[in-house]
Amino acid sequence: MIRKSPLALILLLLLQLAAAAEPVWQYPLAANLVEGKGGYLVLTNKSVLLDSDYEPHDLVNLTVRAVSRGFQLRSEAADALSAMFQAAEEEAGLKLYVKSAYRSYQTQNTMYQGRLEKIGKDDGVVAYPGSSDHQTGLGVDLLNYEWTRRDGMTPEFGKTAEAAWMEQNAARFGFILRYMPEKQEITGIIYEPWHFRYVGKPVAQYMMENRLSLEEFTQEVSEAIAAYEEQGGNFTALCRALNAPPEPVLLGEADEEGDSEVSIFNRNP
Repeated sequence: MIRKSPLALILLLLLQLAAAAEPVWQYPLAANLVEGKGGYLVLTNKSVLLDSDYEPHDLVNLTVRAVSRGFQLRSEAADALSAMFQAAEEEAGLKLYVKSAYRSYQTQNTMYQGRLEKIGKDDGVVAYPGSSDHQTGLGVDLLNYEWTRRDGMTPEFGKTAEAAWMEQNAARFGFILRYMPEKQEITGIIYEPWHFRYVGKPVAQYMMENRLSLEEFTQEVSEAIAAYEEQGGNFTALCRALNAPPEPVLLGEADEEGDSEVSIFNRNP
């Protein structure tokens, strides 16, 4: 039996006390899901503007049905959108079409200035340059065939079978309805039943189940982080620990030279 020195015992006790004093993360979603890793939770609106030179690094061309060619989204969002299009057709017989996807700051500025010239004021229909969800490469406008032939989009699209299906099912694929009818005062944008935003499946499911706008979700997370750190926690360290790969497991097998094999995977799948 190996006996520990008094100093080692003291250090062990201090480590145990420190671990016991670590506060509990109270938010319904895991800390590493809401830390914003990958940029999928980036918020942009009139109060939080993206730089004019902001451009996602992993844009890919969409391969789903669309009103024209050349639409792009970030890679993970593009894959999720393809899965959602397939499910809409297989499960409900609905065919979706992309009306708009990634837009650069410059494109958004042109659209905004055009709207001002036409209407004479900012009516909330076209987002202010730098505040557009489309600039993130995660926002996408989706319509049915009938509405692709109309000049413009209005909240009336929300009465279609396609809009209803998307609102009910988008979270399964990691998308949220970005501009909900009851959140217009918070988002500053009118109800847009065609506009969906990729945030990842767990977050999307939580947000849609609780009818949270991205603004409200961001505020909730900020308050949860502040509360955790006020209790002595280190949010960055917590996320680092949750994101760390599992410790190697000695398999008890030997290679040709007699060395034990080591797996980088947890023994419990």
